[in-house]
Amino acid sequence: MAAHSSKKVIYAALIGNGLIAITKFFASLYTGSSAMMSEAVHSVVDTGNQGLLLFGIKRASRPKDESHPFGYGMEIYFWAFVVAILIFAVGAGVSIYEGVHKLQHPETISSPFINYLVLGAAMIFEGVAWTIAFKEFGKMKGNQSLFEAVRHSKDPTVFTVLFEDSAAMLGLMVAFIGIFIASFFGILWADGAASIVIGLILAATAVLLAFETKGLLIGEAASPALIKSIQGIVQKDSSIMHLNELRTMHMGPNDILLALSLDFQDDISAGQVEAQISKLEQDIKTKHNEIKHLFIEVQSKSAHDADANLTR
Repeated sequence: MAAHSSKKVIYAALIGNGLIAITKFFASLYTGSSAMMSEAVHSVVDTGNQGLLLFGIKRASRPKDESHPFGYGMEIYFWAFVVAILIFAVGAGVSIYEGVHKLQHPETISSPFINYLVLGAAMIFEGVAWTIAFKEFGKMKGNQSLFEAVRHSKDPTVFTVLFEDSAAMLGLMVAFIGIFIASFFGILWADGAASIVIGLILAATAVLLAFETKGLLIGEAASPALIKSIQGIVQKDSSIMHLNELRTMHMGPNDILLALSLDFQDDISAGQVEAQISKLEQDIKTKHNEIKHLFIEVQSKSAHDADANLTR
């Protein structure tokens, strides 16, 4: 279900950005606006990024094999990181370069009305894509603030598109202001300055996305709520004396690895321990179907503590 939602968000953004990019390029070539050219490059980069995210989702859905026994779910994190790099290197880099060039060689913008029409249409397309992305992200964030939801989200596809669309909306407003000042007041350098501001917006977006996806790439634990729920399931089992250790790691947006170290009552048989482990595994996976890999170690608390001291 989550993958389906992610694809819906990405397809909406892909179609919108593709149409916008074409119109922006024609407008920039016809009017000579630097800000509009930056916006065109921005839309092309966003379109390519959505294609990369779809490619990443497809690659991440491959089944596990001998070389990747836990599957390929983490590959989506890699492609989300690549998207951040492209936004910074191509989107921000070209926009800032174009802006600096226009500051050095300012030109009069011809037919600014065309730019206004294109920017207005782009705002509508981007607004629709942003609304879809925001609604899907709203389902994920629950009662969390926007910042908390991004920090805790394990699905980079939705918040990447949301960030891209937010940056696009800001960029369109900046482009409109820059073109208006350059054409109405005759301050030609305003067009180039707007292009530089658009580049800085993209750079900030890229850095934020890179920071968020970096944590997912190197491995993040499951949410505190899920960990607390698992602790509750374990504590309900009267045959377990101690929960020695609980470790989790996201292998994908909806793919969690869980490792438990448990100290069982000494007076129960090995067969009873096996039965309790099977029941515990069933209870955990029934309540949390995102836990795809579960490993349970049986060890006394004293032995576990001794082993832990050796590895410090």
